[in-house]
Amino acid sequence: MSKEVWKPGNMLYPLPAVMVTVSDGAGNDNIITIAWTGTVNSDPAMVSISVRKSRYSHELLTKNGEFAINLVTRELTFAMDYCGVKSGRDMDKFEVMKLTRQKASTINVPLIKESPVSLECKVKQVMELGSHDMFLAEVTAVVIDDKYMDESGKFDLNASDLITYSHGQYYTLGENVGKFGFSVKKS
Repeated sequence: MSKEVWKPGNMLYPLPAVMVTVSDGAGNDNIITIAWTGTVNSDPAMVSISVRKSRYSHELLTKNGEFAINLVTRELTFAMDYCGVKSGRDMDKFEVMKLTRQKASTINVPLIKESPVSLECKVKQVMELGSHDMFLAEVTAVVIDDKYMDESGKFDLNASDLITYSHGQYYTLGENVGKFGFSVKKS
């Protein structure tokens, strides 16, 4: 077996592909596609997103300090990609992509109604890292689409056909190959 050593880079894939909604609090809303996002703490529930400083969404985030992470399904993939390559300075992406603004419960930022899960977030800290700033935020509410509730009353997130991003490509999650703790479960 042979391996090559490459220069340092970001090769941590796959990643969740999400649409993050932001607002300046004065009615200027935007949607930015982000793959650089993740869980950072469970109690309190906290997440991070990294946004390039030159982006319009960075400006809105800095003004308002709130955002929503909206998970993306197969049906939302085209809109997600579009929102990642077009600037909200030039258009209303909600309108162009025919996405529905949904009022959030704890933040002054719209959610994307078509998303199966939206995490309402309030920024607690901004870390300047170079090309991007990382916004550390507390999750203040989770809004779910009840059409993904199964017959036993359990939320079946995997039924929503979520999208991931891997090295320039979008993928669905695919086949279930195990469950947390299966390697040590006693039979």
